[in-house]
Amino acid sequence: MGKAADEGSAMAHMPKELNKFAEQVAAMLRRLQPEYAVKLIGTSELLVDGRRLDLDNLYRMVSHDEMRGQEIVEHYLEQLFSDDSIDQSDMSFDLVRSRIMPRIQPESIFEHLSRELVAHVPFVNNTVIVFVTDLPNMTVSITTEQMIRWGITAEELEEIARENLDCYTPQFDMQFVESKEGGQAAIIGEQDGYDAARVLLSGLYNSLVDRLGPDFLVAIPARDMFVALSAGPSPFLQRLHRRVVQDYNRLPYPITDELFLVTRDGVAGAVLEDFGVQKLEGIGPEAFDEGYDEDRDAA
Repeated sequence: MGKAADEGSAMAHMPKELNKFAEQVAAMLRRLQPEYAVKLIGTSELLVDGRRLDLDNLYRMVSHDEMRGQEIVEHYLEQLFSDDSIDQSDMSFDLVRSRIMPRIQPESIFEHLSRELVAHVPFVNNTVIVFVTDLPNMTVSITTEQMIRWGITAEELEEIARENLDCYTPQFDMQFVESKEGGQAAIIGEQDGYDAARVLLSGLYNSLVDRLGPDFLVAIPARDMFVALSAGPSPFLQRLHRRVVQDYNRLPYPITDELFLVTRDGVAGAVLEDFGVQKLEGIGPEAFDEGYDEDRDAA
């Protein structure tokens, strides 16, 4: 009886590692919905019949009640697909307009997604702005098919998404830190899936110019990371560049290890050498030792 109880307990638990959790969810979804094409495309992201499905919310739900992990996942998937929430193709534009949000993705997403099927606009630093419908329990990518049916262009979609981003959290916490070298940093950590996208905020420049100077830099190594930096001194930027490269290599939803230059005229790609920074290239997570980790938060 004890062995049976242990086996039942093991079945109730979901893996704690995010990537293994996603793999098990994908397997459960294939079993529950065999007619759907399910593919794991990121650390915690599935491609379901061509639509991106973010599993972060589900992972958080399970982490709060680990003993019922499998039950929670099965209920979530059953509710999701019984309501046909994944199929947004017939939703009217008026219904979803206020829920359209931007996300910044690396150009490399098109290695496993068709560029022609994903609604997007080009951005800087080899990235693109894609668009999602933000629903209570999930986000679903917007396709070019929807965009065409709604009768709007990608540029109009971008304008709407930026406006919604401005309104999404009109007040959010920003932590300011002064480095040992004299540089300044501003960190946003809402952890709502849109931290990196906040480089697109219309009021970003005016909110930071007094603290960081007339031209400043922004790092968004991953979806849930946003760090704005003063444009010097160079030792400060070199150290923070090293951290950005590390975070880009280790965090889920990586975007870019490049820096963005924010001026009164807008956002552009930054040339590191112009700020006295030597670009770190051709290295992976193994290049960073634990000694650096001890220093990584001393911005």
